[in-house]
Amino acid sequence: MKVILLQDVKSLGKKGEIVNVNDGYARNFILPKKLGVEANGKNLNDLKLQKDNQAKIAKEHLEAAKELAAKLQAGKIELAIKMGEGGKAFGSVTGKEIAAAVKEQMDLEIDKKKVQLKDAIKTLGTHSVPVKLHPEVTAELKVIVSEE
Repeated sequence: MKVILLQDVKSLGKKGEIVNVNDGYARNFILPKKLGVEANGKNLNDLKLQKDNQAKIAKEHLEAAKELAAKLQAGKIELAIKMGEGGKAFGSVTGKEIAAAVKEQMDLEIDKKKVQLKDAIKTLGTHSVPVKLHPEVTAELKVIVSEE
């Protein structure tokens, strides 16, 4: 019997796959536990429509990420940190502060987890910070750090 999986089933397949299983396994395990449905014409058509809808949504997310990346790369943000004697910084600039500054200065929403800082910024000057907006889209944000 052919079955469309509604959830991942260990050693059988992933959600959305069409698998061939024994009739007893399908009747006694897969169908009662709502792990899958029989692969008839209606269910196959529903699966196709779901996959088309998911592809459309994924494309929209990618386009939105590309637009946001273009805006981020075109702009810059300015932050100030306190400096002590000898050019030592008190504190640093973190991803959270960068995300807040982007919201305040550029009026754009980005998640602090998407700011890809290896280490916090502890020096003055201009820094290029990567921001991963989508698995396929990474923008370079210009951060200017000055003395407070």
